[in-house]
Amino acid sequence: MSAAPQSPPAGWTGAARPLGATKSRRASALPVVVLTLVLFLLSGGVLWHLGINYEGVTSSPATKIHPASTLAALFLLWALISSGDPVGLCLRLAKEAPASLLLLVSGTALLLQIALRSGVGLAGTVDSFIGPALFMMLLVRLDARRLGTVEVVLHLVMLANALLGLAEFASGQLIFPYRLDGIAFESDTRSAAFQGHPLANALVTATYILALIAGGGRLPGSARLAMILLQGAALVTFGGRSAIAVVGLLGSLQVVVTVVRTLRRGRVSLLNAAFALSALMMAPLALGSLWSAGFFDQLLERFVSDGGSAHARIEMFSLFERIPWHELLFGPDIGALETARRINGLEWGIENPVVRMMLYQGVAMTLLMTGAVVLFVTEIARRCRPGTLLPILGFAILVNASESLAGKTTMLAKFAVILLALYRPLPSAKRHG
Repeated sequence: MSAAPQSPPAGWTGAARPLGATKSRRASALPVVVLTLVLFLLSGGVLWHLGINYEGVTSSPATKIHPASTLAALFLLWALISSGDPVGLCLRLAKEAPASLLLLVSGTALLLQIALRSGVGLAGTVDSFIGPALFMMLLVRLDARRLGTVEVVLHLVMLANALLGLAEFASGQLIFPYRLDGIAFESDTRSAAFQGHPLANALVTATYILALIAGGGRLPGSARLAMILLQGAALVTFGGRSAIAVVGLLGSLQVVVTVVRTLRRGRVSLLNAAFALSALMMAPLALGSLWSAGFFDQLLERFVSDGGSAHARIEMFSLFERIPWHELLFGPDIGALETARRINGLEWGIENPVVRMMLYQGVAMTLLMTGAVVLFVTEIARRCRPGTLLPILGFAILVNASESLAGKTTMLAKFAVILLALYRPLPSAKRHG
């Protein structure tokens, strides 16, 4: 199931000399390692236990911004000061990460628009767009070897997240449940683990699984397969129907393509063939045992009763009929929009980031932010070795299945870490001229 590491694209030279590096001084991986730990382990539920009301409307506005976004700004500021040439480093960052700079500027423009219109979501703009842009500017300063340290940390936090999710499912007790102003939703029994909301868990886990299936990272074959199976089991406990469907479909297609390529080469390891046949024979027995033990019961209930998600995805388009075009261009009246949402039964949100942003911030700002995010993802892919199509496609599908980037989320920053850590150009790979 694993794919062999691939060489970097032609003309790529970043692995040998990262941004701002010299023979005597290179950027340390420590700030990015700390940021990765904070980003992946400090959910709103964990922060509540630490005395920080991150998810809610009460308490200080400063607590509404995720610590990872704040630390990214501080670490980047320190990098500028300690470089001895802050202006030069800014210029190099603009050259090496122009899409990140565009996302930073666009996110700041969105922040100003919300503030001037007395809207809500200022902290969401920081975490969803400004934080990832700052994080990326720190990531591009690391060479492949130091990104390897980030990969090890990523595997460890994803392992911890999956094990906690499975432990919560087995015990029926959520350790760090999603809370709104400290109040947990007792009716939602899906595992929360370290990512907080079950859908956030599902999106991160699905992207990570697809990256492993497509050959990302340096895990050996047996460890890779074990991690994929473990993460797949955890994905079921998170209850993300869209994520499970996307992983099942895209993952199966990738496996079929890999098998066909292997057979066309005419070289199949006897040990690998025996292992694959044994896995195919044991799979029905294992799935049957899990089924009889009730492992899939909660997931099946969500497929039968979706809590109105399908209705909400259809009904959200009816809101456009209530808004004149001249208001839709730059954003309608927030009060009138909230009233229309309640009338149409959309109290729980608008489950698409583009539609949600178009309704609240207008068409013009939506086009700007959509373009900035697309270019940002493209910039991440260009800094990676080939093979990122599967996780990028899965991420794009799942991001558009919920409010995601139009709300308050750190998903884009996590996506950047997953791809750059797992698909960094390998130091031992030969360059192509």
